[in-house]
Amino acid sequence: MASNDTKYFVFDIESVADGDLVSRLKYPGEGLAAAQAIAKYRAELMEENGKDFIPYTFQLPISLVIAKVAKDLSLQDLIALDEKQSRPHEITRLFWEGWRKYQRPRLITFNGRGFDMPLLELCAFRYGISIPDWLAEDARNFDQPRYRYNTAAHFDLYEWLTNSGASRFTGGLSLAANLIGKPGKTDVAGHMVQDLWDEGRAAEIHDYCRGDVLDTYFVFLRSRVLAGDIDLKREHALIEHARKWIEAKAEESPGLARYLAAWGDWQSPF
Repeated sequence: MASNDTKYFVFDIESVADGDLVSRLKYPGEGLAAAQAIAKYRAELMEENGKDFIPYTFQLPISLVIAKVAKDLSLQDLIALDEKQSRPHEITRLFWEGWRKYQRPRLITFNGRGFDMPLLELCAFRYGISIPDWLAEDARNFDQPRYRYNTAAHFDLYEWLTNSGASRFTGGLSLAANLIGKPGKTDVAGHMVQDLWDEGRAAEIHDYCRGDVLDTYFVFLRSRVLAGDIDLKREHALIEHARKWIEAKAEESPGLARYLAAWGDWQSPF
């Protein structure tokens, strides 16, 4: 059940290419099967720019994990939407319905303005899901939730760390997490998701997504220290609360167990 105390959704998405769409739009008339079209497009992208990640406009979400966080910034729960079946339309529906059900909590992401939110908006477009309270077209520009500088609705840590894109943040979420003693990337990275999905290893993708969400949560806590919302003592208490929560769930979750195994504690230099 929804809790009025849930004030933040810290979340992350893992996605894969829509091979039928790639085949139809990139290679019309060639009769390529979905897997063939994806492989061809990836090879072309790798040759062009050294990376084979297909643009989000050709992607579908197959893992979306949300950390529910209370008003006092404590971790409440970690949920993977439609985890058993990983259906993109259900993941999209559940996200938008959940955001509304929990009274539009503040969204916390790392580079969510560049990827996660555009993908969820495009999927709502694809599946005919109305999101008027997100678009808020009748509101003033700066009051609309999707307005780039409206951090009250969506706080993108990448935007925050780079002063809204004024600098580059080489190393990404993994580096930010490592700076504060958290695991960052371990045995899986984003560029591996397509291949893992093709091999039927969805559980590993969900575990990877959980790790990214936890890293994002801890980076968010440190951002609140910088902003003066909490002090280091409170941050440590929240981290310890989260660690105990993760420990309690780790027996049933190999991914959380691996996250704990890579856990580190930040050491103050003072």
